[in-house]
Amino acid sequence: MDHFLYRNGVLHAEDVPLTEIAATVGTPFYVYSSATLARHYTVFDEALAGMPHLVCYAMKANSNLAVLKLLGDMGAGMDVVSVGEYLRAKAAGVPGERIVFSGVGKTRAEMETVLAGGIRQFNVESEPELYLLSKVASEMGVEVPITVRVNPDVDAKTHPKIATGMSDNKFGIPIARAREVYKLAASLPGVKVIGIDVHIGSQLVDLSPYRDAFRKVAELTEQLRADGHEISRLDLGGGLGIPYERSNAAPPLPMDYGDVVRETVGHLGCEIEIEPGRLIAGNAGLMVSSVIFRKNGEGRDFLIVDAAMNDLIRPAMYEAHHDIVPVMEPAPGAAQSPVDIVGPICESGDTFTKQRPMPHLDDGDMIAFRSAGAYGAVMSSEYNSRPMIPEVLVKGDQFAVIRPRPTFDEMLNRDKLPEWMQD
Repeated sequence: MDHFLYRNGVLHAEDVPLTEIAATVGTPFYVYSSATLARHYTVFDEALAGMPHLVCYAMKANSNLAVLKLLGDMGAGMDVVSVGEYLRAKAAGVPGERIVFSGVGKTRAEMETVLAGGIRQFNVESEPELYLLSKVASEMGVEVPITVRVNPDVDAKTHPKIATGMSDNKFGIPIARAREVYKLAASLPGVKVIGIDVHIGSQLVDLSPYRDAFRKVAELTEQLRADGHEISRLDLGGGLGIPYERSNAAPPLPMDYGDVVRETVGHLGCEIEIEPGRLIAGNAGLMVSSVIFRKNGEGRDFLIVDAAMNDLIRPAMYEAHHDIVPVMEPAPGAAQSPVDIVGPICESGDTFTKQRPMPHLDDGDMIAFRSAGAYGAVMSSEYNSRPMIPEVLVKGDQFAVIRPRPTFDEMLNRDKLPEWMQD
């Protein structure tokens, strides 16, 4: 469910017509719904009711400070994968005891910053990281709670670029070696084993891979406890998918996911952490763009729009689908014809969709890309020297720009000429 609906023939974000936002900030822009973000966090929180738990929002999906503050104020924790994300979470008011540090390439400098600022736990991904974290924590005179991320070799049945739980992925430690690595961790100063971490991928639309992975985690928990380790916390990752294509069957609901958690690990008495990102933010956002030209080609027509692959890279990177709808509601039964919707960047890959049936749209008409709240603005760039597009947050009948579009002067002034080039 989201809060983007047609009213009086105009697509709205909650109670704000998108035409009003476009008149203020221009196109293209991202717009997020506060009500949808809050609802999606709440359904995950409710899905784990009755178990001690913390929903740690995966910031990589959308790390705008306003989004983080909205969720943090509701009690969400944060899953971060860089010191930059950690500092964003802290700037949004999320305390260190609700922040989990994941990722395969944590540096000494990142460890030092995070240990000084406070952290709930490190999810350790390798033995070299374990040795370095032990050394840094010992030098700083602190003891840091850790889990070890285990790789259960479970096929998440998702896109290869967002699968993380197979034996050939870069993430985690093979589950067959977990007891050996936990024994090492217990012998090192500065780190304290408190749990297990697992994450098998993103955009999962089937619960069976979760069930398989969590059963392996449950078995490992019993083994590690028998070995004398304290296992009181299970970080089960995230990855539950969203319906990018409204015509397809809906992915499993968070409540169904919660039932799998209870069925597989609920008997262990552990605190449960989960790290949803896409499901919280994805359908909470749109990208709105205007048609620059309608171009008639040989055998096909093109809509050339003012958004591009630098603004929303998912179609170019993953061949990802986004439903695309006109901002002005078409008449019932309006004729549709196939078009390629493309951006202005000098790359053939700057194509959002090919031969998509759409109602007739003219120069200046606006379209909205649905399900663009996750992995949209966070993955954008200034390729072709195109300014980053604004982000807007809506609450009821109010809206605010939460990341402005930079001016060309602001972009240019970030570059510095070496002294020998200056007159």
